[in-house]
Amino acid sequence: MAYDLLIKGGILVDPAQNLHERKDVAFSQGSVAAVENNISPNESRETVQADGHLVTPGLIDLHVHVFPGVSHFGIDPDTTCLSRGATTVVDAGSAGADTFPGFRKYVIEISDTRILAQLNISSQGMLSADIGEFEIPEYANVEKALAMIEDNRDLILGIKVRLTRGSIVSERSGMTPLHKAREAADAAGLPIMIHPQDAWCDSIDDILNVMKRGDILTHCYHGSRCGIMDGGGRIRDSVFDALERGIVFDVGHGAGSFNWKTVESAMEQGVLPTSISSDLHIYNVDGPVYDLASVVTKFLHLGMSLDDALSRVTNVPADIIHMPGQIGTLAPGSWGDAVVFELRTGTYQLDDSSGESRTGSHRLVPLMVIKSGSVYRNHNQAIDDRN
Repeated sequence: MAYDLLIKGGILVDPAQNLHERKDVAFSQGSVAAVENNISPNESRETVQADGHLVTPGLIDLHVHVFPGVSHFGIDPDTTCLSRGATTVVDAGSAGADTFPGFRKYVIEISDTRILAQLNISSQGMLSADIGEFEIPEYANVEKALAMIEDNRDLILGIKVRLTRGSIVSERSGMTPLHKAREAADAAGLPIMIHPQDAWCDSIDDILNVMKRGDILTHCYHGSRCGIMDGGGRIRDSVFDALERGIVFDVGHGAGSFNWKTVESAMEQGVLPTSISSDLHIYNVDGPVYDLASVVTKFLHLGMSLDDALSRVTNVPADIIHMPGQIGTLAPGSWGDAVVFELRTGTYQLDDSSGESRTGSHRLVPLMVIKSGSVYRNHNQAIDDRN
């Protein structure tokens, strides 16, 4: 037979190819082999009937925490990401130079989820809920980070730094970790990802001034201090300047970084996210985040079209991590990751990170996940059936 797997009768939504139409998708030897109007089931060993459902590339989540048993944020990647449609994820700084070898050996290399990483500039990474990663300033170690990057360039995409007052990160180190992260990223030729809320500045201007094209500002719609809007609710000039300079504005929903009023006002003023990510971790996987598809659902409620929202979890993040044509698309020759979705209609409660709710009329629900050309069947009841 010509193909190992055929998804038949679905509506293919692939923003990378500007496709939103009924297409059959066939897979062979782990890759997409054909996208055609009609492929006979007789040509495939296995056929999935997707009539009436959406078929998309495997989703890409640029911000998760999947180092369970070591980082206090950590969750199992396969049951919380892959089973729910995120076939490729980027761990955002759970591990630093001292802990990354263990992360690679005991999580990345044994998981079915494709996992890449932002290396924390703190050598210990995000270990404890009680003691921040910069409580000892020397943890922001450039030499250690560079050595670890050189040994793991196949997985490490950049440098992560968190800038938040209090025990969650540390008061003691101030803004020094930001400049250490910039030094390490420049030396390695990689971008930085910055978590900026409630930082050591009266505005975000100073942080954005340090950032360069390709750097990622995650948690862009948080409602805390040091946000993208000034005291009068207007988008700061530095934000528009940063967008023009090619800085990535990433959602990073999380347990405290998605505020309905902030995102609504920002989008009204023309600041849409470059990429949509979940910041999925132990403190939000049971709500309000749940999974990446649920975050996409919130942007559908905000008026973003299905194609635009899906582009921000498929081809756009693929471009950001320099993997276009490999992931984030179902073009022939791409890696064989796909999701069959149902776009349900009903009444759905959509919560932000502060407990404020909106009532949505649609919900994007993953029904089946294909990873590397095969149906992923180790769901462990991970795909729920919330209203």
